[in-house]
Parts: sequence; C-alpha cells; structure tokens
Amino acid sequence: MNKMRSALSDQQLLSAYLSGDKNAISILIERHAKRVRDYIRMMVKNNEIADDIYQETFIKVVKFINEGRYKDNGKFLSWVLRIAHNQVIDHFRQMKQQNNISEADAGYDILNAKKFADPSVEDKIVNEQIESDLRKLIEQLSEEQKEVVMMRYFDEMSFKEIAEQTNVSINTALGRMRYALINLRKMIKENQIILA
Repeated sequence: MNKMRSALSDQQLLSAYLSGDKNAISILIERHAKRVRDYIRMMVKNNEIADDIYQETFIKVVKFINEGRYKDNGKFLSWVLRIAHNQVIDHFRQMKQQNNISEADAGYDILNAKKFADPSVEDKIVNEQIESDLRKLIEQLSEEQKEVVMMRYFDEMSFKEIAEQTNVSINTALGRMRYALINLRKMIKENQIILA
C-alpha cells in the first residue's frame, strides 16, 4: 500500500490526506525532506539550527494545509521552500538582535533591504525561494563584496567580526555590504531574474 501511495503525485497525496488518509502527509513530507533540509542547511550553515527550522517548517506546512491555506497550483515543493525560507529569515532576524551592530541600524540588511531595495525586489528576495539564483549572483560579486556577504549571511558573523577577520574598519565592511546589495539588485534587474 505504501509503495502504491509513494507513486502518487503530490496533489494526489494531498487529496488523500485531506480525505482522511493521515499517512499520506508523511509520505509527502518524506518525499521532499532531503531537498528542504539541504536548502535550510545551506542557508544557516549549522546542522542543529537547520534541524530545528526543518521541524518548524513542516509543523507550519501541516498547519497551513489543515487550515486550507495551501492553494493547489502544482507547486507544492516551491510552497514548502517558501515557508522554509521565511523560517530562515525569522532565524536571521533573531540573530540580528544578538549582534553588536544590527544591519537594520546600519541600513545593510540583505534579507530586508528596505533602505536600498525597492519593495518589488525585497518582496522577491523575502517571499520566494532564492537559493540557486542568489548563490549565482553572489559568485559574480567582487571578491571583497562576496567575502562580506558570505561571512555575514552564511557564516553568521557580526560586522565587528567581519572587520576584525578582514583587517578593515567596520565602516569599510559596511560599505562593502552596501555596494554588494546595490550590485545584487542591479544584476537581478538586468537579468530579469525571477527569484522563484
């Protein structure tokens, strides 16, 4: 029976779950577990934190499905990854409160870049699954800009730590982040990238 169910599409499994087959949701979660877990790990660079975010993501997925908040558009995995991405952003926001200098105060928050990004770019970055396109864009930055973005968002370093590690002033580190954001925004626009 499990073998038969695992051959069903995501939508068929969702329908089965909503019709009372509680095991269908387990199969659906298991089907996408590796992809979702790998995405979260890539973003937070910490297995323990990633596991917590993974658990929270699927708790929300089941809750939203039960509340009728998932609209069946054939993109279940994209929807789950958006939820995972939002959980990652929540994690970064909590981390920000523990840093000596917050990006929001300095105006250099790539995940909520209201001061340097217009709302449409911010909305795409915050609300849609961005891992591969964003990684490709970061690779195109200058070495100095790439270094500060990687240290800040993938190694979770404060600007003070980045400045110390790269032997520059905090203002220089902040400046590099500002130019990295400007360049990322420009590349997104030039390449007409839909971050989905």
